[in-house]
Amino acid sequence: MFLLQQDGVPRSFLKTAPSKTFLLTCGILREQTFETVSGAGGMTSHSPLIGVTLDSEPPATDDRAGYSRFPWYAIRQNYMDMIAACGGLPVALGHDARQAADMVARLDALVVTGGAFDVPPDLYGASGQHASVQTKPRRTAAETALVHAAMIRGIPVLGICGGMQLLAVVLGGRLVQHIPDTYPAALAHEQPNPRDEPGHEVDVVAGTHLARLVGRSRLAVNSSHHQAVEDAGRAVICATAPDGVVEAIELPGHPFCIGVQWHPEFGISAGDRLLFEGLIDAARQTRT
Repeated sequence: MFLLQQDGVPRSFLKTAPSKTFLLTCGILREQTFETVSGAGGMTSHSPLIGVTLDSEPPATDDRAGYSRFPWYAIRQNYMDMIAACGGLPVALGHDARQAADMVARLDALVVTGGAFDVPPDLYGASGQHASVQTKPRRTAAETALVHAAMIRGIPVLGICGGMQLLAVVLGGRLVQHIPDTYPAALAHEQPNPRDEPGHEVDVVAGTHLARLVGRSRLAVNSSHHQAVEDAGRAVICATAPDGVVEAIELPGHPFCIGVQWHPEFGISAGDRLLFEGLIDAARQTRT
């Protein structure tokens, strides 16, 4: 979405009704007419507002590289790009659990992203913590509050990778803390090749919401996780890898509540884009 002067709107943009804005310039209040426009990506003033959770990183030090020497948020650009390309208006969400309900009250859908960290095992009743587990309690607390608020409002929710695992836990499920310990013959779920290439395929369960969205029984996906869903709680399993690892879950009876273990924002297959298009369509329907 852009704000441009009437005379400065390129002809290739789609215009909507102009609105008046007051500008304070050198102490003089001036009235000027602007228009809300959309480009080729399809965003308009009526695009659903899609909240996207951020990752968080510690300050950079002399021994650890990073964006800033102060705590910082992070997100890959392709999360935002995919949502925009499918007609949504993405907005980043910080990690203040106290603001979760207010944030969700303004959203049309929620995307819980992944990251190089794990859900604290005590949240799903595990008696111990695997040596490989790394947690970000503040992020998890905020995302948990956001998911609860989204469920209460009934808006669409998409959990991606670690976001799917958190969704399973919120719905009463449990996680496998380290895949090689539970699945000795597992595929390489932390694929060695680049993440914008397929790592393996998943089998989609017929008759599920996910199957209706992607329109096929098998998808090529990327893979970047060492944990997995063991028990989906109130959700149902809607895709698995050939080694039996759970790859997607969904909540029956909800307009759109799906978690996928892969990263569809990379657009590995046509099904990835169809998943995001389904999210945006559901967001439009639930707000009307």
